[in-house]
Amino acid sequence: MKSGGRYDVSGLVEAQFEPGSRGRVSRNLRGIKSSRKMDEAETLALREAMDEFVSAFDESHRFTSEDICGMHRRWLHGIYAWAGAYRHVNVSKDGFPFAAAGRVPALMEDYSRDVLAKLTPCRRARKEDVAAALAQSHAELVLIHPFREGNGRIARVLATLMALQAHLPPLDFSDITGGRRARYFAAVQAGMDRNYQPMQELFVRIIDRTVAAA
Repeated sequence: MKSGGRYDVSGLVEAQFEPGSRGRVSRNLRGIKSSRKMDEAETLALREAMDEFVSAFDESHRFTSEDICGMHRRWLHGIYAWAGAYRHVNVSKDGFPFAAAGRVPALMEDYSRDVLAKLTPCRRARKEDVAAALAQSHAELVLIHPFREGNGRIARVLATLMALQAHLPPLDFSDITGGRRARYFAAVQAGMDRNYQPMQELFVRIIDRTVAAA
């Protein structure tokens, strides 16, 4: 887990930092101490894994919590010992607490049954309907925050795979980076009340940007 106030964590091995990283990089299998080099390693690993995900999950696939864990494991297995495993530490961001660690397994079962089973395969024809499906599945997964690291990126992977099922190109997420992050996080928080409209509006813009650039 990187420093800079992204998360507050407590207890257990998962909260340890790599020796020599000055508390900036999670303990990892490669002995990486630089947050920049860790970002590069994670980005490269995800790029390589994404090709496999696209081949593995076709337009008729119904996603499950096991798929989510498997994708996380495939992506980060060469970097973190806990890749693909649900977290055992509580995490928060800017004072906003995500689901308690002890509730994660049950919440992921509910997510698989109540969200993924209903929204995938994502074969909706209307842009607004695709955006609504992506918004709910994305917000709920981020709120659960099932893993020690990589939750936002694995949620974007899922959204991209669902969009491909709807015959859209790979999504361009630049609309939720940089200065737009505050709006994105507000949309995530709105999901606490099952208000997915702000996230849906973000996904409509993401889809529009993606299609325009294709």
